[in-house]
Amino acid sequence: MANLIDTLPLIWAFATLFVVIDPIGLAPIFVALTQGMEPKKRKAIGLRACMIAFVILALFGFFGESVLGFAGISMPAFQIAGGVLLFLTALEMLFELRAKRRSTKGGDVDDDDRDPSVFPLATPLIAGPGAIATVILLTNEAQGNLLQQISVIVVMGAVVLTAFILFMLAGFMERALGQTGILVVSRVLGMLLAALAVQFILNGMLGFSATLG
Repeated sequence: MANLIDTLPLIWAFATLFVVIDPIGLAPIFVALTQGMEPKKRKAIGLRACMIAFVILALFGFFGESVLGFAGISMPAFQIAGGVLLFLTALEMLFELRAKRRSTKGGDVDDDDRDPSVFPLATPLIAGPGAIATVILLTNEAQGNLLQQISVIVVMGAVVLTAFILFMLAGFMERALGQTGILVVSRVLGMLLAALAVQFILNGMLGFSATLG
C-alpha cells in the first residue's frame, strides 16, 4: 500500500507533463518542420531535439528558478520571448516562407540544410515555458528530497522519449497524408502555433503584471 502511495505522485507527474509537452500534438508539427528530409537526417534531428530538451528540462528541474534568476530573467520574460519566437515559426508555416526562400535561391538548395532541432523543436515546443514551469513546480514539491527530484526527472525523460518515438513515425505519417495533406496540416498547425504563441505572450504579460501587484 505504501508503494502505491509513493507511486501515485509519479503517475500524476507523468500525466501532467504528458499533457503539457503533448507528444501526440508535436508529432505532426515535426512532420511539417522536417518535410522532405531523408529518414536518417530526420531521425538525427528528432534525437538531437529530444536530448537538448531533456537537458534543458533537467537543468531547470534541479536548479529551478535560480537558473533564470542568475541570468536576471523572469519566467514572464521567458514566456514572452518564447511566444515571439514561436510566432515567427508559425508565420513561416502559414505563408510557406521557407519554400519561398528556397525558390529564390534557384531551387538547388538541399532541404537538409534545415535544422529545426534546437529551435523550434527542443525549445520552445518540447521544453517550452509551460514544461519548464511544470518541472520546476514538480521538483519543488520534493522539498529537497534528491531521490524524489531524480524520479521527477526520470518521469520527464519518459515523456520526452515518447515524443521521440512518435517523431520516428513521422515518415509513415508523411506518406499517409501525401503532399496535399502535409500542406493542409502545415497551415492548420501554423494557425494553432500562432495561437499558442499569443497565449505564451499573454501568460507572460499576466505574470509580469502580477509581480507588480
